Amino acid sequence: MQLFKPLLLLLLLYSGLVAASPLAELAHADPADRAGLITQWTVQADGPRRQAVAALEEGRLFSSTDGNHVLLQGADGKLSDVDSGQPVAGDAASLDALPVNNSVRSALEAFHAASDLADPERSKRLSAIQALQDSANPGLLPLLLARQPQEPDAQVKQALLVASARLQLASPDATQRLSAIHTLADSADPATQTLLAPLADSASESDARVRAAAAQALLDLKNSQWRYNMLGYAFSGISLGSVLLLAALGLAITYGLLGVINMAHGEMLMIGAYASYVVQNLFRSWWPGAFDAYLLAALPVAFIVTFVIGMALERLIIRHLYGRPLETLLATWGISLMLIQAVRMLFGAQNVEVANPSWLSGGWVITPALTLPYNRLAIIAFVAGVLLLTWLVLNKTRLGLFVRAVTQNRRMADSVGVPTGKVDMLAFGLGSGIAGLGGVALSQIGNVGPELGQGYIVDSFMVVVLGGVGQLAGTVTGAMGLGIVNKILEPSLGAVLGKILILGFIILFIQKRPQGLFALKGRVLD
Repeated sequence: MQLFKPLLLLLLLYSGLVAASPLAELAHADPADRAGLITQWTVQADGPRRQAVAALEEGRLFSSTDGNHVLLQGADGKLSDVDSGQPVAGDAASLDALPVNNSVRSALEAFHAASDLADPERSKRLSAIQALQDSANPGLLPLLLARQPQEPDAQVKQALLVASARLQLASPDATQRLSAIHTLADSADPATQTLLAPLADSASESDARVRAAAAQALLDLKNSQWRYNMLGYAFSGISLGSVLLLAALGLAITYGLLGVINMAHGEMLMIGAYASYVVQNLFRSWWPGAFDAYLLAALPVAFIVTFVIGMALERLIIRHLYGRPLETLLATWGISLMLIQAVRMLFGAQNVEVANPSWLSGGWVITPALTLPYNRLAIIAFVAGVLLLTWLVLNKTRLGLFVRAVTQNRRMADSVGVPTGKVDMLAFGLGSGIAGLGGVALSQIGNVGPELGQGYIVDSFMVVVLGGVGQLAGTVTGAMGLGIVNKILEPSLGAVLGKILILGFIILFIQKRPQGLFALKGRVLD
């Protein structure tokens, strides 16, 4: 008689004569139906249901050896029968836990997300809405609709509306599908196009009104996506132009002043980036609590190191080659190879990791289709600051006055007592120091390796030649113009063909206007 009691109890449970506990209901559910059961509970989750879900998720529900019972492992590690609650002898290690497949995992994620809809923390509520939306389960729609009137935050409420609309697309009611389409048409989310495409097809949508609304919404979304893509390309172009500006700013000063084709200028970028790497490691080892401040400390270090190296190169090598541009080009090219090899010997040939501080991680989400990374926004602001300081140095200081005088007429400046040799040295050091600051910026958006500077030296010279020798305004215009045009052409033509087209344009432009966009009489043009 004792043998038939569990079977009789199960029969009574399934026949509805005895109310099944949530634990027993979940334990005896068919594996294929278990995810659906958890989804039903998500809308009205109470204490017993949460406990049952926790037991399944934590792997504390087991099939008995004979397969006729489901056993629960308690907090003390002992087993008990789920149906009768009676203790059962045995070891859980020898039993098989009830399986949790992918559909059950998705249901469990939605189950937990439902409890976060009312969380005081805004980010948790947004994450919960995203999880419920990604479940694509229309059964969760009442949960989202019930939360909308209670939500105080406008952005979270908008997320609730969009998530509800995405679930309403599967509604059998055409009016609900129409309402969902109108809501999603304003969401600016690229993924919405995939959801609306079947509703615009007569093979999968029978209602003509829904098909027409879906087709119009798809057209609006594509136009909106194109606009956001253009804004994204423009932002990427400004970001690239900012990097080119840092690389070319110092080159414009030295090239306009000395007429030197400095092929080692790119290596100043590389040295600045490695200075960031060294400072980062020092902070990790000695001041881990202040790690987020390492980038601020790296800026003066990179500037000083490259400033000193630039002055040393000018005094030891470059000043002996003035007036011999070909020999200067070959000498600086050899210097660049030596610097690259020196870095390989010190840090290795592989790229090194330079991490973003926490305050530069993430991005500013304008719409789901457009996110502006914080590190690139910071670089644009940083470049604007460096540009302002450079302008102040060149226009408001004695050194800047001497640099402008020597650039315009070297002999006259020398004849009135301007120390042209000292000006050459300081200007070359200043240009190298600015490039070092550019290396710090580059370390936040790309790989840092011995070949880092090689990818920017040609573009830097193109910026200088296009903008006009020794002109800050020309350098800014050339850098931003090249950056934006490059990023706009890249998606349609490819990176290589886009660069070839830009190079061809610059060659034709220089044929018509050799002085560049902003002409200035200087030593190179004498």
